[in-house]
This record gives sequence, structure tokens and C-alpha cells, in this order.
Amino acid sequence: MTIVPGDPQRNALPYLAMRDIVEQTQHAVPGKLEITREGIVHDASAPGGPHELTAARVSRRLEKVMPEGLLAHTGTPDVEDVHEGVMRHPDVMVIAEADMEVEGSFDPGTLLAAIEVVSRSNPDNDWVGKMRDYPLLGIPVYVLFDPRTGEGAVLSDIHPTPNGPRYATRTDFVYGEDVTIGEWTISTENLPRYT
Repeated sequence: MTIVPGDPQRNALPYLAMRDIVEQTQHAVPGKLEITREGIVHDASAPGGPHELTAARVSRRLEKVMPEGLLAHTGTPDVEDVHEGVMRHPDVMVIAEADMEVEGSFDPGTLLAAIEVVSRSNPDNDWVGKMRDYPLLGIPVYVLFDPRTGEGAVLSDIHPTPNGPRYATRTDFVYGEDVTIGEWTISTENLPRYT
């Protein structure tokens, strides 16, 4: 294959090389590997009980208030935009069942929301990296639950900035309050904290 300057495939080559590395090594390393424009991100520790329980409770609570045909999905695959050079794996993805009927990664443009339970080992990945990447991918709502502090934030309203798209609106919450994610409101009562 010949790639000429300005060819969109030329920009995708470093990303595709990183994706090959991730696919070849993911099973051999603990934790999770993701790709950003800056390179491969490794969240070294596998999620523990409080992390997984938070994701499960948030998913279950959302699915109780969402209409039929939408899921608060906690499994695989990743969301990926080859042209932006980003592959991420939200802890919970609000997505239509019909948009899951694809081979390979989900199109991030089909997500209604991405929800992260902040990692104990690499909180900047959630609070900085994904806060930058999710609006770049066009995900309209990004929600963080932080078991380290018992607090969180809902980010929405993507707008252009000189540094790329960013969320314009941030609504903070503390565990125990109700939180609105997109069109749906759920309780944050009894979400676990890291010890």
C-alpha cells in the first residue's frame, strides 16, 4: 500500500500500530490498556470490588428508568475512532441495543453517555484524559463517580475551544444525592467507597 502525504490513512498508521500492540499484549498484562493521541494508557490494577460494584449499581439503576431498547452496558467492546486515534473503554456505556449490533468496536457517536468509576491507581486517566477524549469522540454526556472521595461530576454540552472540543457544563454531586445523566435521574445512595 502506498501512502501519500495528506492521506488520511497516513495519520492512522501510528494508531493502528498501537492498536496491534494493545491487542497482542492485553491478555498478558493486568488492568486495562487504552489508546489516546498521546499513546497507550495502562491502568495497572484490575478493578476491585468497590469499582465493579459501583459500575453494576449505576448500570442497574439506569436501566430501571430508561426506556426499552436502551442499555447501560458494562461489558466489551471498546469505543474507537481510528481517525482521531482514540480507543477507550468506558465502565458503563448508555447505548441503544440496535447500535450494539456491530462487529468490532462501538462507534463512539452512538453512545448517549459514557460513565467512569474513577480508578484508584490512575485517577488522572478518568479526570483528565477521558475528560479530553470523550468530547473529541462526540460522546454528549460524561459522568464520573469517584469512590476515593464519594463525589462525582456530570459533564455535557460539547463546544469548540482552541484546544479541541470540550464539555461546557459541569454539575458536581456527592454520594447520597440524586444525579441526572442525560434524561434520567438515579440515586447515588449506597455506592461503595475505596478504603
